[in-house]
Amino acid sequence: MSTEKSFAKGSAAPGPVPKDQIRIYSMRFCPFAQRTRLVLHAKGIKHDTVNINLKDKPDWFLEKNPLGLVPTLETPAGEIIYESPITCDYLEEVYPEKKLLPSSPFAKAQQKMMLEHFSKVTPYYYKITAGRRNGDDVSGLEAELKEKFAKLNEDLLKKKTKFFGGDSVTMIDYMMWPFFERMEILEMKNPLEDAPELKKWVERMLEDPAVKATMHSGDTYRAFYKTIADGKPDYDYGL
Repeated sequence: MSTEKSFAKGSAAPGPVPKDQIRIYSMRFCPFAQRTRLVLHAKGIKHDTVNINLKDKPDWFLEKNPLGLVPTLETPAGEIIYESPITCDYLEEVYPEKKLLPSSPFAKAQQKMMLEHFSKVTPYYYKITAGRRNGDDVSGLEAELKEKFAKLNEDLLKKKTKFFGGDSVTMIDYMMWPFFERMEILEMKNPLEDAPELKKWVERMLEDPAVKATMHSGDTYRAFYKTIADGKPDYDYGL
């Protein structure tokens, strides 16, 4: 796991990307950047990590990615790739030794469609945590999220597989995982009570070496997200 402190405005740019590596510009607690880090670890790709202070971004980083978002990849040739699904697809093509996507175009499309469906789940994390902070009643949002989890549960039941792409971990599992790792920040009682198969999937994912290499504890996430809620994000929390 990266233990590097984040680079902020005014910091000197890191040196060139080493010849036999790829660089990821990341933030230690960002679920989208974790997707790319999971793929880097799963494929055994040699990489270095440069963490970015997302509230006070260095100018040199904004020159590389004008959107200022993580994850961003940089190759030794100075090529820049960003947006989490795009970076993961890029790594899949450039490092084909360990495949994470199926070879069938239809099966590949199915994974991408599933990711589209899952993109409707992620906003609930922000809505529920923000609502709770403001003292709003979030029970309706919680019920809707549980419904989404029940649908994912149904999907596993239909497929009769251990993971969403078969009996081993594939790209779609890594794309979805970071949000399950952060479930504790929702402060929901038994969010997976109506989704026993999904609960088993979570338990299996926790055994995955790439997940183990990139994860933080629920306590760490809670503490970090509290710094965000207080308006003083501590990107170096715990270092």
